Amino acid sequence: MSTLRYDLPASLVVVLIAVPLSLGIALAAGAPLAAGLVAAAVGGIVAGWLGGSPVQVSGPTASLTVVIAGLVHTYGWRATCAITILAGAVQVLLGVFKAARAALAVSPAVVHGMLAGVGIIIALAQLHVVLGGRPQHSALANLTQLPGQILDLHGHKVMVGVLTVTVLLLWGRLPRHVKAVPAPLAALLVAAGTAWVFGWNVTRIDLSGAITAWAPPQLPQGDWHHVAGAALLIALLAGAESLLCCVATDSMHPGRRADLDRELSGQGVANVVSGFLGGLPVAGVIVRSTTNIRAGARSHWSAVLHGVWVLLFALFLGGTIHYIPMEALAALLVFIGIRTISLGHIRKVHGHNEVPVYAVTMAGVILIGLAEGVLAGLALAALLALRRLTRVTVDKREEPDGRLHTTVSGSLTFLGVPRLTQELRAIPAGATVDLDLNIDFMDNAAFEALHNWRQDHEQLGGTVTIDELHDEWYALAASGARMSPAKSPPKPAGRWWLPWTYRGHQDAAATVVECRLAQGADEFHRRTAPLVRPIFAELAAGQQPTHLFITCADSRIMPSLITSSGPGDLFTVRNVGNLVPCAGADPGDDSVAAAIEYATRVLDVHTITVCGHSGCGAMAALLGGPATTADLPPLQRWLRHGDASLSRLGDERPEDALDRLCRLNVQQQLDNLKTYRRVNEQVDAGTLKLVGLYFDISSARVHVVTPPGPGHPGGDRPATRRGTAPHGHADDHTGIGRVLRPL
Repeated sequence: MSTLRYDLPASLVVVLIAVPLSLGIALAAGAPLAAGLVAAAVGGIVAGWLGGSPVQVSGPTASLTVVIAGLVHTYGWRATCAITILAGAVQVLLGVFKAARAALAVSPAVVHGMLAGVGIIIALAQLHVVLGGRPQHSALANLTQLPGQILDLHGHKVMVGVLTVTVLLLWGRLPRHVKAVPAPLAALLVAAGTAWVFGWNVTRIDLSGAITAWAPPQLPQGDWHHVAGAALLIALLAGAESLLCCVATDSMHPGRRADLDRELSGQGVANVVSGFLGGLPVAGVIVRSTTNIRAGARSHWSAVLHGVWVLLFALFLGGTIHYIPMEALAALLVFIGIRTISLGHIRKVHGHNEVPVYAVTMAGVILIGLAEGVLAGLALAALLALRRLTRVTVDKREEPDGRLHTTVSGSLTFLGVPRLTQELRAIPAGATVDLDLNIDFMDNAAFEALHNWRQDHEQLGGTVTIDELHDEWYALAASGARMSPAKSPPKPAGRWWLPWTYRGHQDAAATVVECRLAQGADEFHRRTAPLVRPIFAELAAGQQPTHLFITCADSRIMPSLITSSGPGDLFTVRNVGNLVPCAGADPGDDSVAAAIEYATRVLDVHTITVCGHSGCGAMAALLGGPATTADLPPLQRWLRHGDASLSRLGDERPEDALDRLCRLNVQQQLDNLKTYRRVNEQVDAGTLKLVGLYFDISSARVHVVTPPGPGHPGGDRPATRRGTAPHGHADDHTGIGRVLRPL
C-alpha cells in the first residue's frame, strides 16, 4: 500500500529527470546515447534492489564523463564496457571486505573541487556543440578555440541552445503547479516544440534500433596496467560518489539508515550488469536522490520503478527522442556543468580554510586530468591536516596580581618546538608563571624543550606552576613513565557538569552557597575560561541563536547539557511547568509573550522547543487539585495555564497519570504557541518549526514528543542514534540541530 501511495508517484517524478540527464551524460561522454538509458534503467532496478539505501537513485553520473570520454577515445566503446564490468567487480569486492567507510575519509573539498572541474570541462565542450561545432580534445583547447567558434555562429542551433538555457533559468520562478514538471524536461520539450514548429535546421537524435543492437563487451587492447588503473579509478570514483550521496540522503529522510557496504556491493553488481548490456558506469546521484525524497519516496521501490519506466521508455518510446535537438541536450549539459560550481560548497570549504584544496583539485582536473587532480587535492588536504594537527598556540596574559597566565594549546610535537620555544623564551626572567597545558599529545622533543625552559626559568628566580587540562603528559614524562603513542581524549574541564556535592570540596565553608558560587567562578576562570574565551569574544558583538527553548524552572533540567549546545545556541525561557499562556490569556504573562515576540521578530529563530520532564512538581500540583496550592496564590493563578493539559488527560487517573500529564503538557504548550499570530504565520510558511522534548530524569534520556494527528496517536521517541525509535525513526543526541526534527 505504501508503494502505491508514495513510491509510485515519486518514481514517475524521478524518471522525468532521469531520461534527459542520462541522454545528456552519454552525449558528453562520447558514448552511444542509448548507453545512458541502459545505465539509468540498470542503476534504478539493480542498484535500487540490491543497494543499502532505501531512497538513493542510481544512474549515469556527470562526474565520470571525463574518464569515460578518455576511455572511449583510447579503447573504443565496447572495450570501455568491459572496463566498467571490471570496475563493478572491484566494487563488489570492496563491499564484501567492508571497505565502504574508508571512502568517507575523502575531504569534501576534494569531492566538490573534482565535481566543479568536471562541470567546467563538460560546459566548455558542450558549448561548442551549442554553437554548432564539435568539442576539442581538452578543456584548454575548447577554451582557446571558443572565440573562433562564436564568430562562426550557426543561427538555428544557437537559438535552440539559448532557448533551452532560458527555460532552465526561468522555470524556478513559475507557479508551483507549473514547476511540478521538472525543469530539464520542460526545457527540452520547449526547445523541441519550437524547433519543430518553425522548422529550424538542428541536429536530430536517432535512437532507432540502438537498444536492440546489442554487442558483447570486448577486451581492451593495450597495456593491462593502464586498463587495471582505469577500472580501479572508475570503481573508486563511482563508489565514493555513491557513498557520499548515501550519507547526504540519510539526513534528508526519517527512514532507516543506509548500509554502506551493501550499497557499495549493490553498485558493483549494477556496474557489472550495465557494462554487460552496453551501458555507462552507474553511481548514486544526488540530484535524482534528492528529487526522489522530496517527491515522497519511502522505500527502494521508487528507484526500482523509476528504472522500469526508463526501460519501457527506451523500448517503446525511443522514437520520440528524434524530436529533441542535439543542441538542446548540449545546452542542458552546459547549464548542469556550470551549476556544479556551487557557491554554497565554496562557502563551506572557506569556513574550514580548505579553499586551496578545492582550487587545486579543480585546476588539476581541468588542466591535467581527473585522477591527477584528485590525487593533488588529496595530497594537499593531507598536508593541511598535518599542519593543523601540529599547530601550537601560546596565549599569554598578565593577571592583576602580576602573575603571567600562559596557555599552550594543540598537539606538542617536534614540528611545533620552534614556535613553542620562541614564545616561552619571550617570558621575562623571574616572572611567576601559571602554565596551562591544553594539549592532547606531547612527544619527546616537545617535552625536552618545555622541561629545559622550565628548569632555566626557575634557576633565574622565576616560578612555574603547570596545570594539565588533559592527561598528564608532562608529569608522566618528567617521572620517566612510558608514554602512550596515541592521543588522549579530552577530560571535561573542571568536571563542571557535576553537582557541587559530588566534587568533594574540602573547605568547610564550601557548605555555604556563596562560597560554592565563588569557588565555581574561580574554577571557571582557571580551567574553562581559557578554552571558551575566543567563542565569547565573537559573541560579545551580539547574539544569533537559532532556537527558542522553553523549559521548566526545575533545578534538574540543564538545557545546554541535555542538548549538547553551547554559548549562543539557545534563547531560553524557564518557568514553573514549562507553560506557554495562550495569546491574550487571562491572567496573562508578558514575560513569555515578550520572549516569543523577541525570538520570532528580532532574532528570527528557526525552531521553538518546549521541553518538559518527568516528575514535574507543577503537573503534580495540577493533579492534586486547587487545595494543593491553596496557600500559594501566585502559583495557583499561574497553574491555570495548565488546565488545558489536565483536560487532555481526561477523568481517568492511571498509575502513570503524572508521567502522562507531563508529556501531554508538552503537546498542549505546542498548541498554545500557535495562538500567537506571528508563530502561526511562520509555521505555515515553513520558516519556523515547533518541537517538543521530554526529559526522563531517572534514565537521563531525551525523547521527542510528537503531537497526535491522523493515524498517529501521539507519544514520544528517544532522541538518540543508539537505538531505533518507533515508526522507523533514528535520531541522535549529538546536538540540538541534529536531534530535533520538525513536528
